[in-house]
Amino acid sequence: MTDSADTPSFRLAYVPGVTPAKWARIWAERLPDTPLVLLKRSPAEADGLLREGGADAAFVRLPVDREAFSAIPLYTETTVVVVPRDHVITAAEEITLDDLADEVVLHPLDDVIGWERPPGEAAFERPATTEDAIELVAANIGVLVVPQSLARLHHRRDLTYRTLVDAPQSEVALAWPQESTTDLVEDFIGIVRGRTVNSTRGRAGRTPAAEPKKDERRKPQQGGAPRRSTAAGTRGRGAGAKGAGGAKGSGAKGGGAKSGGAKSGGSRRAAGGGKPRRRS
Repeated sequence: MTDSADTPSFRLAYVPGVTPAKWARIWAERLPDTPLVLLKRSPAEADGLLREGGADAAFVRLPVDREAFSAIPLYTETTVVVVPRDHVITAAEEITLDDLADEVVLHPLDDVIGWERPPGEAAFERPATTEDAIELVAANIGVLVVPQSLARLHHRRDLTYRTLVDAPQSEVALAWPQESTTDLVEDFIGIVRGRTVNSTRGRAGRTPAAEPKKDERRKPQQGGAPRRSTAAGTRGRGAGAKGAGGAKGSGAKGGGAKSGGAKSGGSRRAAGGGKPRRRS
């Protein structure tokens, strides 16, 4: 791994349709002293920028050259077809490729779906860019199949889109040159993978969480919880006390006459209490 101590900033390229705002916000929170420079590029430009060292990493669409780049797939996009708002396709929420059999399907030169030939009828010529193809859809020249993020990016009031349930899908990934896996790249990988600051993976997690001070650690309770045998002994003594009391009570009841006699004698002594009388 190369040392990135001399890198004044982290340069991140991204292709149209990818929104890096969430990751950029987390970067600013974790590494406030290292500016994040965002570079919006077309797919071809992003590839060249990485090869030439003009960016440290990039959000791209797969496939990429795995001999030159390392890549981490992040998510798969939904594929849609962009059509005019009054198009017959809008009658359904989802459609299939067979529904496009009679449509002129535009195939721009910067297509990111990756198919050799789209379904339906081919246009007279291929538009240079997706943005140019959107203009042709608005002019009722044909329809366009793109990832949903690009349909949203080029949104127009006179156009809408429907999901293509059986179409190829585009996959977005984070890529960087294999020979330039710097500490800052590792930091950004940790962010896009959702690692916390205290994660043990990646540079952001190399500093372990602070250990609590010795006097702040929770001390075990003296003696702990009472043992079962002690509790049983206590219960046994309680039972014995109750049993003795019960026997004593039974004896009093059983010897009622004797007890009563003692009580009468005690009463006579009480009646003749005080000093004994002198004999005359």
